Amino acid sequence: MKPRISVITLGVDDLERSLKFYQEGLGLPTEGIVGQEFEYGAVAFFNLQSGVKLAIWNRKNIAYDTSINQTPKSPTEFTIGHNVGSKEEVDMVMEQAEKAGAFITVPAHDTFWGGYSGYFQDPDGHLWEVVWNPAWELTE
Repeated sequence: MKPRISVITLGVDDLERSLKFYQEGLGLPTEGIVGQEFEYGAVAFFNLQSGVKLAIWNRKNIAYDTSINQTPKSPTEFTIGHNVGSKEEVDMVMEQAEKAGAFITVPAHDTFWGGYSGYFQDPDGHLWEVVWNPAWELTE
């Protein structure tokens, strides 16, 4: 397996609500919901960097497609890290997320390892970390 991820799909309970959060609230580019002509196919894709996409898809459809029973949500299963170039940018993204309807679980703060980060949950409880790491150089 090559070390490459091209799509991260988040299971959501309300596709329209999540589309609004990510598109209008966070400003992620998308063509909107596609695949509505298929019974289990309605999905939205957001373009991220270097060809990576974020997808939102109804949790019930993921359960159907994978032949796995839908289970209760757990926000501690994984986090999504959004790295930025400065402490100020962490603060700006956290504020933008909160205005979009995110729940701030940990306000932005200096970390024990020398960085600066905060956590928020999207409307479906997915946990995002907005982080500035002084040891990482970002490439756009």
